[in-house]
Amino acid sequence: MATNEVAGPPTPAVAEPPRQRGLLPLLLVANSAMMAVYMGVGSVLLPTQIAAIAPDDKVAVLGLIGGISAIFATAFNPIAGALSDRSGRRGPWVLGGALASLAGLAFLGSVSTALLVGIGWCLVQATMNVYQAAVTAIVPDRVPAVRRGTASALVGLGLPIGGTVGVLVASRTAEHLRAGYLVFGAIVAVAALLLTTFCRDLPRAGAADRTGAAEPAPAAPKGAQWAAFLSALANHDFRWAFIGRALMVLGYFSVVGYQLYILGDHIALPAGLTPPAAMAVLTPVSMVAMAVSTVVGGLLSDRWNRRKVFVGLSAALAGLVMVVPVISPTWTGMLVFSALNGLAFGCFMAVDTALVTLVLPRAEDAARDMGVLNVANAGPQIIAPFVASAVVTGLGGYTPLFLVGGALSLVGALAILPIRSVR
Repeated sequence: MATNEVAGPPTPAVAEPPRQRGLLPLLLVANSAMMAVYMGVGSVLLPTQIAAIAPDDKVAVLGLIGGISAIFATAFNPIAGALSDRSGRRGPWVLGGALASLAGLAFLGSVSTALLVGIGWCLVQATMNVYQAAVTAIVPDRVPAVRRGTASALVGLGLPIGGTVGVLVASRTAEHLRAGYLVFGAIVAVAALLLTTFCRDLPRAGAADRTGAAEPAPAAPKGAQWAAFLSALANHDFRWAFIGRALMVLGYFSVVGYQLYILGDHIALPAGLTPPAAMAVLTPVSMVAMAVSTVVGGLLSDRWNRRKVFVGLSAALAGLVMVVPVISPTWTGMLVFSALNGLAFGCFMAVDTALVTLVLPRAEDAARDMGVLNVANAGPQIIAPFVASAVVTGLGGYTPLFLVGGALSLVGALAILPIRSVR
């Protein structure tokens, strides 16, 4: 697949950087650590902490904290990406974001009021999105377009691996919140140290002088900076990819983010099975299915040189399976739902990531534009509790939540159709 499939004006040819041994495994570790924090903390530790602080208002409090922290997540990711582009380096942003996240998680584990929990979660979201922006930009930086489906599939295994590890660790530490938060902080810090130690920054085109040292781009007026920052969304294909990703992620995490409460208040669990223990069973089921579809979808999309059909069908499947817990609000129904939802979401994320790298408007602004795209990742994940709480409290229960989540995913599937530059 030629690199000129990237939408937008042609850019000068850039020599492929020398291959770095172990790059993809290290990126897999880095992405797994990130997803462990998002899934373990966001799905188990944070809801557990809020339920202990405000048991009667847990749905509304979780939604309020999620909505406020969305501002931090959606702002810090593209801003950090743009600053990373300007500096010409990724490593300092990866390591700095991880160490700052460790501090934020330590703070979160030491507080006992809803206000301080909200402040702590906002700090964690801000710093984790600095880390995420830099890590995400490494694939378009260093992997040729023809291999991005395979690379995205391997890196995409971070979700099933990290999600499984995160939920298992969180379920084991749910009664010892301070220790649990510190464990997650250590996980992301170690992953960042491994990536920055064994996979050092390479000079990027236009960002290095003769010595190879990063040379920042000249400063532009603030108005021009914001115009450039938002210019990616003016690109037709990038805009539709953004919309499709945002809707799919919002539909998925609106349900997954409330799964602990769903299991406690909506699903008939077997006798003796607690909601955290049930999540420790459901998450591996979902993540194994996700791992299989991530690898298969990425490899087949490369072999057949097709992206849109995989992305659209997997998003549609994710929407349709939301009716399973509505029809069968039982433990068996949740097992079936988790497996099918994992298959759909894994394939979508692997192939959609490859698709997005092919519609970036400008290769030299990869981190900035991937940061804008990551707003469609991070924003919906954090907004999802706010949306879910409004649906649950306003429409009367978790059945409407599944239906709304399914509708969002189905509309996300339709948003892929207008993309023109990628098949």
